[in-house]
Amino acid sequence: MKKAISSTGIPGLDDVLGGGFPAGALFLVDGNPGVGKTTLATQFLLEGVRLKERCLYITLSETRDELDAVARSHGWSLEGIDVIELSAIERSLAGKSQNTMFQSAEVELTQLSKLLLEEVERIKPARVVLDSLSELRLLAQNPLRYRRQILAFKQRFAERGATVLLLDDRSAVGIDVQVHSIVHGLVSLSMAPMKYGIFRRTLAVIKMRGVEFMEGNHDYVIQRGGLVVFARLIAADHHKEFRKELLSSGSKELDALTGGGLHTGTSNLLMGPAGSGKSTIAAMFADAAAKRGQHVSYYAFDESNHILRARAAEIGLGFDKHVQSGKIRLAQIDPAQIAPGELAHNIVRSVKEEGINVVVLDSLNGYVNAMPNEDFLYLHLHELLTYLNQQGVMTIMILAQHGLVGPMGAPVDVSYLADTVILTRYFEARGAVKKAISVIKKRSGGHENTLRELSLTAKGVVVGPPLTEFEGVLTGVPRAVGNVGKPGSAGT
Repeated sequence: MKKAISSTGIPGLDDVLGGGFPAGALFLVDGNPGVGKTTLATQFLLEGVRLKERCLYITLSETRDELDAVARSHGWSLEGIDVIELSAIERSLAGKSQNTMFQSAEVELTQLSKLLLEEVERIKPARVVLDSLSELRLLAQNPLRYRRQILAFKQRFAERGATVLLLDDRSAVGIDVQVHSIVHGLVSLSMAPMKYGIFRRTLAVIKMRGVEFMEGNHDYVIQRGGLVVFARLIAADHHKEFRKELLSSGSKELDALTGGGLHTGTSNLLMGPAGSGKSTIAAMFADAAAKRGQHVSYYAFDESNHILRARAAEIGLGFDKHVQSGKIRLAQIDPAQIAPGELAHNIVRSVKEEGINVVVLDSLNGYVNAMPNEDFLYLHLHELLTYLNQQGVMTIMILAQHGLVGPMGAPVDVSYLADTVILTRYFEARGAVKKAISVIKKRSGGHENTLRELSLTAKGVVVGPPLTEFEGVLTGVPRAVGNVGKPGSAGT
């Protein structure tokens, strides 16, 4: 028989937990102050109210007024939730005789436990939150008494069939093994300050007995309305049948260079120095896709939507009309204000809900800034690109290399993740700076091995004939080996 599940009401968290918390068990939610434990617990109880369940919030660390203030900040009301606060408990304990044969802490803990369990018997809640364990730990004063108290709570709550969340602010020195070994499951919240921008918040399910859950760290944010968890993307869980086809750039010469265009279900990397035409080529593929009636998501990390649309208009691309018709969806991304998991979630949602056919990431340099380290970047990009490929989406990534001419460097090496790598370069010819374009690799089909001159004009992008009269174009200082002065050659 399948065990009942208590849904959390938190977007994304139920996906991580495999549906929610197993009903009638005891769970620990731990994390340093400020990670959102109280917000998570309140959302859990509000979901119970929505489901017509009796809910109880026992707060030993905050007052009812403070809880109301948290609720109001999210647009919530605590109506329907029974709240027992510390001041009420103190009033109940005040004036009672203290037995001098026992330590006062032991008597206070016993009386507190009795009072709380009496309230549980009276209210008969289906969901309970106890905030926080640090107060009980201080009252207990030693690990044995503390453990026995948690076990007593676990037994009595289990008899009532209540689903209980214990909140802990990690005030204990080291891991609180007393509680970790008792609870049915453990959810850990953490946040790390980045060098610039928002705090990076992650959630991890450390254990959950008898339940299949998603391991690893999952990004989450705290916004008006509560926590939103972005479950870690697992590409292997998402497969879709699609027809493989070539998508044109709208330029006959560029299509010839790329072997007819770029395939659906592939990831494609445009590399080169700043200003060498990478974004323009990506915009050409986006514009051509929109003209075919396909849908494009263009994520701009480095430029505003206004500048992007103005530049597209300058080379004859109709971004404005495609944006108005909804064929091209421009999203301006500030990497200092978004977590990697949130960005991946937004991309996946656009593919599922909006039927996106082409995704452009302009550029990976901005994407890198949203990542905590390079190792995470590779894994994250691998899962995201694999997912998009399995959905039949054509992905275009732009990577600006360091330098303008000569040897080039890049902040990360993601070329092995790409099915196609298109390289742009500056080079010098007869006292003029020119641009060149070539396809370095293409896994899905053939392509030209030539280098062609690339020109950006008011009438659009012009891809010239192969630069057969030069050697060393990729180094930025080519050597003439043919008749450079012939009409149509790069040196004219």
